[in-house]
Amino acid sequence: MTEADTFVFDRFSASHLDDPYPLYRRARAEAPVHFADAFGVWVVTRHDDVQTVLTDVERFSSAFGIRTPLVAADGVREILATGHPEVPALLNEDPPAHTRTRALVAAAFSPRRTRQLAPRVQQLTDALIDGFADDGRADLVGRFALPLPLQVICELIGIDPADAGQVRAWTEELKTLTSFDVTPERQRAAAHQSVAFEKYLAGLVEARRADPRDDLLTDLLAAEAPEHSGWRFSTTELVSLLLTLIFGGHETTANLIGSALLLLLRDPGLAAAVAADPARADPLIEETLRADPPVQGSFRTVVADTELAGVRIPAGAQVFAVIGAANRDPAATTDPDTFDPGRERPDRHLAFGRGIHFCVGAALARLEARTAITTLVRRLPGIRLADGFHAPYLANLLHRGPIRLDAVWPRP
Repeated sequence: MTEADTFVFDRFSASHLDDPYPLYRRARAEAPVHFADAFGVWVVTRHDDVQTVLTDVERFSSAFGIRTPLVAADGVREILATGHPEVPALLNEDPPAHTRTRALVAAAFSPRRTRQLAPRVQQLTDALIDGFADDGRADLVGRFALPLPLQVICELIGIDPADAGQVRAWTEELKTLTSFDVTPERQRAAAHQSVAFEKYLAGLVEARRADPRDDLLTDLLAAEAPEHSGWRFSTTELVSLLLTLIFGGHETTANLIGSALLLLLRDPGLAAAVAADPARADPLIEETLRADPPVQGSFRTVVADTELAGVRIPAGAQVFAVIGAANRDPAATTDPDTFDPGRERPDRHLAFGRGIHFCVGAALARLEARTAITTLVRRLPGIRLADGFHAPYLANLLHRGPIRLDAVWPRP
């Protein structure tokens, strides 16, 4: 290996949070597959290689810990051990178990169910905007992009709306737990909160066993896989699955909405065009997914010694397939660093994954983003970024989206 092969991604730090894409570009060119010692993972950056990692389930297993930090501070693993075991659940599950779980979950996110949710998503969107429309300014992440998908996923699962604020706080702690540049003390505190969240969800499962309702959790408790001798989810499996669904159904969609709004509000002409023609929101969303995806990568574990792009990766190694880098590979997209909502073939992006792990909630995420964006620009004409605003980002390899978005508009 050359020197570049060994440390390109080790340079990823808080200084790259504003714009990680130049570093990704260098990695694609100089070391498309390399080991990042700082994170303990093999980094894959070219589109075709990333797609291979996402789809080749024989060589690249999805079994990995998603609650445990890549580099855990002293005591963190012991704290997490006091909660529910981190058993595989959908996102980090391999066939045949994944096939069974996905079949039981997919019905809740079917196109028909998504269409049925559309009126409620619109109601929630309007209610949130009602809460700040007269103020003339707002943090669109804290007041809008985060609470909207959180309220939707909580209602879908069957979580009491009064608990949504606490659920949001817990998911923030889960992000902190798996972020870099976090002190050992802060990581341990986040681990305690992760355990509290697990215990809350276990209590919710038991409560629903005793009192079934018309919600997704009740459906999952009743779900049965006949081909597996009537197999049903255990409480521990449901805790892991609910964590995946809550985080995936709320955090990633919030990041998509926040990033799309940031790109939209940087261009007043584009915002006015979407307000005049709501159909223009769809290509805007797809281009946001390509150019600045809310999930920057996906982890896999190498099943046996394998070779990728001429580089040997040992069995048992963790691989980080960098979707954010793949989406800007010039081999897959013309002029990839230009944000162009009129781009042809937006389906080339990998923001929702590929293969058996393609995001089960993709249609719902698109619906929520479309409703949020079109309603906001219609109801708040003249909305723009606040003067001098600079979007901050969380120090996280996996999740990307502005953690604050200050906007202003003429008050009525």
